[in-house]
Amino acid sequence: MRVTAACLLVAVVAVGVAGLVAVRLVAVTARTVTQDVLSQQADVVAAQLAETGGGLRGGGGMRRVVDVLAGQGVTVVVLTTRGARNAGLLAPVLEQAGVQRVLGGQPVSTQVVSGGVRYLVEARPAPVGGFALVRTSDTGPLGGGVVRRNLTVALLAGIAVAVVVGVVVGQLMARPLRRTATAARLLRSGRRDVRVPVGGPAEVSAVAGAVNELADALARSEERQRHFLLSVSHELRTPLTAVRGFAESLADGVVTGPDTADAGRVIVREAERLDRLVGDLMELARLEADDFRLDPVPVDLAALATDAAAVWAARCADAGVRFVLQAGPTRQVPADPRRLRQVVDGLAENALRVAPAGAPLVIATGGDAAVSWIQIRDGGPGLDPHDYPVVFERGVLHDRYRGRRPVGSGGVGLALVHGLVTRMGATIRASPAPEGGACFTVSFP
Repeated sequence: MRVTAACLLVAVVAVGVAGLVAVRLVAVTARTVTQDVLSQQADVVAAQLAETGGGLRGGGGMRRVVDVLAGQGVTVVVLTTRGARNAGLLAPVLEQAGVQRVLGGQPVSTQVVSGGVRYLVEARPAPVGGFALVRTSDTGPLGGGVVRRNLTVALLAGIAVAVVVGVVVGQLMARPLRRTATAARLLRSGRRDVRVPVGGPAEVSAVAGAVNELADALARSEERQRHFLLSVSHELRTPLTAVRGFAESLADGVVTGPDTADAGRVIVREAERLDRLVGDLMELARLEADDFRLDPVPVDLAALATDAAAVWAARCADAGVRFVLQAGPTRQVPADPRRLRQVVDGLAENALRVAPAGAPLVIATGGDAAVSWIQIRDGGPGLDPHDYPVVFERGVLHDRYRGRRPVGSGGVGLALVHGLVTRMGATIRASPAPEGGACFTVSFP
């Protein structure tokens, strides 16, 4: 209804303004035409008087001219040195118009407003004195009530057409908008199969297309969330099953003696796995909240890489992986040191998980005048080319590679890394590594 009312209001206002402008233009044109006609009549009368050499009251022919003019609503006033004869109520008008100037041989052509009425005055000198033709603007060839009535009828007809067109256009515009609003409400209620027909004006079609794209995006997002939750549930169930089984064995006395320590170690290992997964999920949830805090300070990438190397060199040695540190010159970047170390550790954890014995794991830093970076590279199996565009989406690589190579807990590690890097104002990119595996580069502008 609001769209229809708006269209109707616009149409009526447009027609009304156009009508008022037309009335004004017609009024001005009518006065101009009437003044021109009156001027021509005055010139004709002056020419006839010059030929006869007499006055307006001097002959029958001139009297007929006066009668004809009177029949057209024109008053003829004789001007002499003694004043205006037969002026009557027009005396103030003639005085305001200054018609006495014609006695000096100067014609007068003017408009005078007196008593709220506009008078048109044309005065000319004559062989004997002079004369003035006076009429109101409403009595001209385009004046009177007929023109005003015709204009009024035309204006009313235009408003009626505008009302009809406004209602029709408003309905045509409102119908697709109502469909779009209904679809939006259904999307809010949980429906994802709702689509809006794309049609109508370009703007309305754009809105419908945007709603359809939103529905598709919501459906894809919820599908990814379902897969992610299923994957996380599976990852949670595996260590929970191990913990529960060994705990029941200990409780029932099935495991005793020297086997007790092994059972305890399994429980501890699986509990740590659970702790890491739950911690990653909680960090990811906090990361998506608006109140997630960072404490950025100047961080030396080379120093951070050196500190991380002390830990990862030992872990790589235990796993039989060759660790390499390539720390460049000191480069200060604004970052949260704890979160940046979390990013480096997460990427190194992933690299160590897939790197075979003897393969390298590299932590390197460097940059140029425009950017500073820290890289984690490995000599593992790497990624397929079509994996790089989706490498940071939650659980995607986890689902693709589960059962084919070692994977993390739930597939949230890379999504968490991407979120942390983005929150620190940096960028992260995945690419093939010269060592044969994958390379992850965190860049600070």
